[in-house]
Amino acid sequence: MNTIIIKGRLVRDPEMRHTDSGKSVTNFSVAVNRRFQKDKADFFNVTAWEKTGEFVDKYFHKGQEIAVQGEMQSREYTDRDGNKRTAWDVIASNVEFCGSKSDSEGNSGGSYQPVTHAPDIPPDAPQYAKGDTGDFEQMPIDDDLPF
Repeated sequence: MNTIIIKGRLVRDPEMRHTDSGKSVTNFSVAVNRRFQKDKADFFNVTAWEKTGEFVDKYFHKGQEIAVQGEMQSREYTDRDGNKRTAWDVIASNVEFCGSKSDSEGNSGGSYQPVTHAPDIPPDAPQYAKGDTGDFEQMPIDDDLPF
């Protein structure tokens, strides 16, 4: 299984191009703060193909927070000095908004959006007292493990 999920900020604006066959591909980099070392970050190169890449190119920009789900993929290349190198990229299968940098810094110049609350429970919905299991039978707790 090869799955990666990262959440961080775009290091630069996404760059979209088209292959010779006409497929769109968008490249961008994401900086992810380390969990216990907030002053350090890891940088991930991300590639998003076709509709996913077009979405990123259209709606995301430098500094914006993004969540990316995909898989890691290695590629080999030769550097300027003729040395063979291996690079790792995240191939995005899903991207999501997480808010922008201005959103996390307070309401400085941005528009205010009120928080929406969950709707009230309709009056015809069944109401159960806390701990009421309805038609379900209470199972006895057995501390003996089967293995």
